Amino acid sequence: MSLVNLLPGAISEILASVAESHRITKADRFGLMAAILEESLPEEERWAIDRVLRSLVKGRIEIVDELSVAM
Repeated sequence: MSLVNLLPGAISEILASVAESHRITKADRFGLMAAILEESLPEEERWAIDRVLRSLVKGRIEIVDELSVAM
């Protein structure tokens, strides 16, 4: 049983936003956390999340305390 229902396309939107801005917001982090906890998450999305995490570790993405990134 899943406690969180992800919106269709939500992970793709988060990943695209992070890739474009090189910043990850509180909302992005919550969305990715919810996705990771989703047992039925497609393998491709898991790999994409792993790439974001590696970029964070390498310092390519900045962690911000904003709720969203306004462009």
